[in-house]
Amino acid sequence: MEAYLLDWVNLLLRWTHVIVAIAWIGSSFYFVWLDNSLRAPVSEELKKMGVGGELWAVHGGGFYNPQKYLGAPPKLPEDLHWFYWESYSTWLSGFGLFSVLYLFNPKVFLIDPSVANISPAVAVIAALAFLAVGWLVYDSLCRLLQNREKLLAVLVVLYVVAASWAACHLFAGRAAFLIIGAMIATIMSANVFFWIIPGQRKVVAAMKAGQPVDPIHGKRGKQRSVHNTYFTLPVLFAMLSNHYNMTYSHPHNWLVLVMIMVAGVLVRQFFILRHKGVVNFAYPAVAIAILAGVAAWIAPASPAKTDAQAAKGVEFGQVQQIVQARCVQCHSAQPTLMPSAPKGLMYDQPDAIKASAQLIYQQVVVQKAMPLGNLTHMTDEERSVIGKWFEAGAK
Repeated sequence: MEAYLLDWVNLLLRWTHVIVAIAWIGSSFYFVWLDNSLRAPVSEELKKMGVGGELWAVHGGGFYNPQKYLGAPPKLPEDLHWFYWESYSTWLSGFGLFSVLYLFNPKVFLIDPSVANISPAVAVIAALAFLAVGWLVYDSLCRLLQNREKLLAVLVVLYVVAASWAACHLFAGRAAFLIIGAMIATIMSANVFFWIIPGQRKVVAAMKAGQPVDPIHGKRGKQRSVHNTYFTLPVLFAMLSNHYNMTYSHPHNWLVLVMIMVAGVLVRQFFILRHKGVVNFAYPAVAIAILAGVAAWIAPASPAKTDAQAAKGVEFGQVQQIVQARCVQCHSAQPTLMPSAPKGLMYDQPDAIKASAQLIYQQVVVQKAMPLGNLTHMTDEERSVIGKWFEAGAK
């Protein structure tokens, strides 16, 4: 029952996380598009009111006319809408999901002894440190270089590259990708919490007090918002990567992560420029080239032709012994490393192994993604035995 309830917690947290992330990213993308699509107003009345840009749009059967003021509007409305709960809810639900899946079971999900033989406590502390230190380093760079945007961008990229390398040399590949994504997502949400919203509150407070509005708050908020929009696609890849073990299981997985994130930034840059009326297909072309290059680079080698006689010599009993020694700790009715069998796959019985022969072959032999983090120390020889058995017909 405990495992069943944990599955429900996992499901509801993941569902919530996706819902609020869609709301946050959607509103973020919309405002970046809106800000880059505004046109100077023609109406003298709007100019006198301080409107610096406006846009006419049609959607859902209605016409909309959003306007942006250069500074503060002449009169502050009572029903001013704030955009921040989408960000906070995304981070809180994501951290809850990360805790349930990874921090509460670090031996299975965070640690890969072949990468770094660390204790569960060290793994948890290090994972949390990546989130905190990531924000502190990024924020310090922004404070020091707030007027040198190009140098700041270069240093932030280099820091993310260094963090990716460090994570992939400390944690299991799957966890490393997710931790880098969580680190960047923490930076994004912290930008909202510590800079964007406080700056907006100071502007509102100054207006209510009849004091002049300091434009620095808008400048800083705009800077952090722009950073967030470039972070978005890399974060989305990192969060989705745990479903695609061909990326995080590569020996140079940190470089795979960095290159795919760079492709995401290039795609985002293309759309940002397009919002401004500049169409430069070089950005998506380079992104596609990077992704194609990565796909070719990490493609699994075609299995060598199996000697027919050797394949026939592999008995199912040998495969069953390997599965009993390396797999049933997770995939059984009473697993010892998991609260319940992942995806309900149980290999305690011979028929269950035979029924999942193709899946086992793909995960164990071709992609070498299982056992997870090779926690049970399956050898290459054992993988070869399973491969020969499958290629001979899995009988």
